[in-house]
Amino acid sequence: MIDHTGIPVSNWDRSKAFYDAALEPLGISMINVVPEHLTGGIKVGGYGRTTPHFWLNESGETGPGRHYAFRATTRAEVDAFHAAGLAAGGRDNGAPGLRPHYHENYYGAFVLDPDGNNVEAVCHAPE
Repeated sequence: MIDHTGIPVSNWDRSKAFYDAALEPLGISMINVVPEHLTGGIKVGGYGRTTPHFWLNESGETGPGRHYAFRATTRAEVDAFHAAGLAAGGRDNGAPGLRPHYHENYYGAFVLDPDGNNVEAVCHAPE
């Protein structure tokens, strides 16, 4: 399917702090920062577990809100993602819980990032 994706952010430091905190419970961290001399002076960094699959790039234009869902292996990770995202300045967009209208084991939580993007953690495992 999709190998990687990127998102423009209006404030690199604020967004990096949010994603560092929110994704840490999922075992995801920024593992690659592209040297600015290769990006024309734009801050670019990629998050992942072993290879970067989710990229941030600082931009003056972030566009309309987007939705990104990150897979969690346990429901406790979803809960921790939600709490960490809120503590890092995100806004609640759906508390952790079952969403059976997607499927019976869909357990997700939603947080709006500093630019208003809807960021989700989801676990598909029963219990």
